[in-house]
This record gives sequence, C-alpha cells and structure tokens, in this order.
Amino acid sequence: MQDKNEIINVLVVNEIGDEELRKISSISPRIKVTTSTHLWEAPEIPAGKGFDCDQEEFKNMLAQAEIIFGWRPPPNIIARAPRLKWIQTFLAGVDSILDKDIVNSGVTVTNMSGIYASQLAEVVFEKILMFAKMAPLHFLLQQERRWERHTLGKLNGKTLGIIGLGNIGLNVAYVGKAFGMRVVATRRSVKHISYSRNVDVVYPQEHLGSLLKESDFVVMILPSTSETYRMVGKTELRQMKPSAYIINVGRGNTLVEEDLIHALEEKWIAGAGLDAYLVEPLPKESKLWEFPNVIMTPHVAGLMDDLLEQVTDVFCQNLKLYIEGKKLIHVVSKKRGY
Repeated sequence: MQDKNEIINVLVVNEIGDEELRKISSISPRIKVTTSTHLWEAPEIPAGKGFDCDQEEFKNMLAQAEIIFGWRPPPNIIARAPRLKWIQTFLAGVDSILDKDIVNSGVTVTNMSGIYASQLAEVVFEKILMFAKMAPLHFLLQQERRWERHTLGKLNGKTLGIIGLGNIGLNVAYVGKAFGMRVVATRRSVKHISYSRNVDVVYPQEHLGSLLKESDFVVMILPSTSETYRMVGKTELRQMKPSAYIINVGRGNTLVEEDLIHALEEKWIAGAGLDAYLVEPLPKESKLWEFPNVIMTPHVAGLMDDLLEQVTDVFCQNLKLYIEGKKLIHVVSKKRGY
C-alpha cells in the first residue's frame, strides 16, 4: 500500500471533459491531476501516435508523472518519465503502445478490455446485415430513383465463424444466437474441440480451416501479435465458401490485404466488411476502394458517444485499487501483447 500522505501525479494526455477530470480528482485528496491538452498545436493526434511537444512545461509534466491516462503515451516515455509506474490506455488493443522500453520496464499497462465489446458486436452485425439484406445495392437504387425488387438473404440458420473468442467475440456470438445462427469460433487457449456460452463449437487455432469451410460469415477479432500477424491470407481465403463474407474489426495486419484483394478479384469470396487496414488512413490508390462488395469504415468501430465517460469510470475504478495497493483490473501481459 502506498504512503497515505504521498501525492500521486496523474497526467492526462488526451482531451477529456471537466466532469471526467472532476471524477478523477475526487477519488482522493492525494490525487493531483494535470492535463497537457492546452499545449496541443493540432485539434487531433495523428492516428497511431501519442501527443508530444518540446515545451519545457510538458517535459516537467512527464518528469513528475506517476500515472499516465490517455490513448497512447508520448514516445520514449520510459526515459522521459522516471517516476512513471502505470499507464492506463483508452485502447483495448495495445500493440501501438508496447515498445521495447515499455515491455522491458516495470511500468504496469492496463487497457480498456471489455468496454468495446457490445459496440464492436453492433458494428459487426451492421456489416453482416448490410450484406445479407443487400443494403449497398438499395442505397444505389435509391440514389438512381430505380424501383427494383430482389430476394434478400437471412441470418437464421447461417453459420457465423468467429476468429478470436475474447470478450468481443462472446458478444458477437450472443447477437448471432439472437438471430438464430449457428456459431463456431477459434480460441488460442483451447487445446481440444469444445463449446462455450452461445458458441456451438470452439476449435483450437490449428482447426481454423474447419471454421473457414463451415462459415457463411467469418469475423476476425484479433489483436496484433507475432502469432496473429498475417494469420488469414491466400490459403485461408481459398478455404472459405464463394458465398461467404469476411469481416475484420480487429487489427489490419492480421488479414493479408493483397491476398484479400486477389480473393475479391477472383471471386473466391462474396465480399468483405473492413474497419481495420494494414495502412491507416487507407491510401487513395488502394484497390479496396473500388469493390462494390466491400463495406468499409475508417477504424471507428470502437468509437462511442459516451466513450470518455466509460474510460474515465474504468480508470477511476482502477485508481481506487491503485491507491489501496490492490491488484488492478485489465492488466496487460506485456509478453503476450494483450
């Protein structure tokens, strides 16, 4: 347990509201909250990067910080923040945070595992329903004022395959069952074929081919690690049904983009719903923009109108535990990368 009189310096490196700042400060009179947002030179932090500047004021903030709260810490944080003990990120996936220095340090990293689960499940089914109910075609017909009727697909009785059965995957499975779908999944920790809540079959990772062959909709929900890098490529896409769709709301580098483009060109699969890409923003010259059977969103699946409130509540819960010297929730395994 910490010294009951010691001041705990919390540095907030992303813009949050006054109400959220008050919540953090109210946890304990020992909490001193500092925010660096008034030093920003741009309204938004570039994707994949943490806020940084050369101002002395910011350098002093880093030097005093015991805890950092925000999307991502500034670069070279271990060298610049000698008092740092804990990083609480807004993110669920932490691949963009875990540089070599952080991994090798004694600094604890906690993520927001769990708060995005229902939101991402909704985005997954937004894309699935758009494909099944031919929404892109109907949008086009409406713009062209054309009255054409088409037979629609249905989800009841279809097979939903989930690659990565974590918190988000379990929420996707729950929604799939509500639509009357058969649900199969892979899970890294599973050694034998089994089952789980709302999942008819849980395969070990080496049985990925079985999932791909069975599924009408394949949903990828994978973190970026050495094990998941380019996990689904040419071989895996060729195993899917020609009538099947692939949805990726995990990390862009888990799906081999050039192989996906080839699969779409050769009609190995029916289409793709993407929220994550190898390069973000997606380059204008990418062929993915051209396919009418690709539904794309710009990596926004986890963004919610109450996101700041939710991440602050989780942080405050963890901050209370920190002050009491208790084990934090959502601690990241820096070795596994999630």
